[in-house]
Amino acid sequence: MITGSEIVIHTRGFSDIHDLTAEIEAAVIESGVKEGLVNVFAVGSTASITTIEFEPALATDMTEALEKLWPKDMPTRHGTTWGDDNGFSHLRASFLGPNITVPVHRGKLVLGTWQQVVVIDHDNNPRERRIFMQVVGE
Repeated sequence: MITGSEIVIHTRGFSDIHDLTAEIEAAVIESGVKEGLVNVFAVGSTASITTIEFEPALATDMTEALEKLWPKDMPTRHGTTWGDDNGFSHLRASFLGPNITVPVHRGKLVLGTWQQVVVIDHDNNPRERRIFMQVVGE
C-alpha cells in the first residue's frame, strides 16, 4: 500500500524550525500501514527536513550554527544573479537535504526518545511551506 498526504505550515524564514512529528504520526495512522516507511519531503529548494531533539535551546543552537556556516549576509552568485539575496538559504537546505525516511514498525514511527522530525525553513522571508508525506508498506 502507498498513501500520500500533504500539510501546509507557515514559517518565519531564517532557519525557523517546526516539529512535524505529530503530523507524520497521524499520516501513518491514517494510512493503516503497520510495517513500512514514511518519507517526508519539503517541497521547495530553501527548506530541509531532519531530526533533532526539538527543544528551545537546541533549536536556537541549530539556528546559530547554520548562521555561522552560511551567514544570511554572505554574498552569493545566486543573490547577484536573481537579486533575492537568499543564496545562503539554498546552501543551508542543500546540505541538510529536502527529505528523510523514517521506518514504521507495528504502526508507529521508529524514533528515539528525544528524536523529532522537523522542517527548517531557511529562506529570507516568511513562507507557506508544503510538506509531502508518503507512507509505503503493508
